[in-house]
Amino acid sequence: MSIANPHLKFASQAVAKPYFVFALILFLGQVLFGLIMGVQYVIGDFLFPIIPFNVARMVHTNLLIVWLLFGFMGAAYYLIPEEADRELHSPKLAIILFWVFAAAGVLTILGYLLVPYAGLAKLTHNELLPTMGREFLEQPTITKMGIVVVCLGFLYNIGMTLLKGRKTTVSMVMMTGLIGLAVFFLFSFYNPGNLARDKFYWWWVVHLWVEGVWELIMGSMLAFVLIKITGVDREVVEKWLYVIIAMALITGIIGTGHHFFWIGAPEVWLWVGSIFSALEPLPFLAMVIFAFSMVKNRRRQHPNRAATLWAKGTTVTAFFGAGVWGFLHTLAPVNFYTHGSQLTAAHGHLAFYGAYAMIVMTLISYAMPRLRGLGEAADERSQTFEIWGFWLMTLSMVMITLFLTAAGVVQVYLQRWQADGIALPFMSTVEHLQVLFWARLGAGLGFFAGLLCYLLSFKQRGRAALRAPAAVVPS
Repeated sequence: MSIANPHLKFASQAVAKPYFVFALILFLGQVLFGLIMGVQYVIGDFLFPIIPFNVARMVHTNLLIVWLLFGFMGAAYYLIPEEADRELHSPKLAIILFWVFAAAGVLTILGYLLVPYAGLAKLTHNELLPTMGREFLEQPTITKMGIVVVCLGFLYNIGMTLLKGRKTTVSMVMMTGLIGLAVFFLFSFYNPGNLARDKFYWWWVVHLWVEGVWELIMGSMLAFVLIKITGVDREVVEKWLYVIIAMALITGIIGTGHHFFWIGAPEVWLWVGSIFSALEPLPFLAMVIFAFSMVKNRRRQHPNRAATLWAKGTTVTAFFGAGVWGFLHTLAPVNFYTHGSQLTAAHGHLAFYGAYAMIVMTLISYAMPRLRGLGEAADERSQTFEIWGFWLMTLSMVMITLFLTAAGVVQVYLQRWQADGIALPFMSTVEHLQVLFWARLGAGLGFFAGLLCYLLSFKQRGRAALRAPAAVVPS
């Protein structure tokens, strides 16, 4: 057991805490910039020219990616030592990489906010190796290089821990996902002049992350938490995990084809992308059955009710967001009318929240009481705040999704589906969506309130730690 913290099996697991804390700070920033964009949708000159819409959007999406990466890294630093049954190879390296990554992230966001993007490209000498200017990959080349260095150091640290320790299905699936994350990020450095080719390989980063290797990371994190909170035999959980990752890889990798419909790729992708994309909800459905089955057949009643709720909730929300809402507009004949519409935004919001934001918060919910010296769970008041946060965020995100879906349907009808062949221009179409955008903003405020409840639960945990001495638990 850990000497410094008796609730941790290994002292080096404590390095996960700064990663989780910083991830939540960045998550708060992402939501704030999302609210700014929500206001700008209905009040076009809000905060202009201090924070133009394109800058707010760039910060919003980049913070999403970075906070999830911090969450994944913190999750790996927490669960890999337990799975490997040994201390982390180098806790010092983990802390150094944390500060390098945090500094790079903060400086990049400040660059977006304080320097015009063209000026930022010139300042960072983007002309030497042009990689900037693409959605989600707007980071300066020097920042991308820093991410690669951090990933290599991180994979070395985790890899050496696994090589010297016990190998389990959970740890090996997570390692595979993390290696895939690093490998596919390398395509962000490939920026061909041909637009069709550029989009082809751009999706190798964006799609093969969120609908490929990230699903492995999600599956391993979910399996780890379910083993801990249910007491179900590891062999049972691992069999489920094998099935889920097999379906995720087969459907996710070939399902990349649904992004190749309208970029000049061969016509065969219309069939390949449609067929395999239609199968992509299956691994998420399997996760729902998996999680609820494990909780139903649990051998213990874990005191951390909030973590159990997050574990079940992430599978359901991911199934609807990534599965159902993805399927709604993934078939080529439908996507012909819907691609790039508010339906895409509806799918993206619910999918990212359900599949990745919620799984990170699941592991934080499970691990943070131990990391803060509180034992298996926080007090009831703290858990009540956290459960309120869960429901406020989740229901608000559902409402955001429904409002964006309605906006997408209206947009497609007015702008792309006119029987008389006379479609409205984009800006005229947007005028008809204002009520839905106001409603979406209201739901966004509800989500922000839920996040504050979630964060407030940690404040309560801190007070609980001052009142009650930590109990020693066996390693």
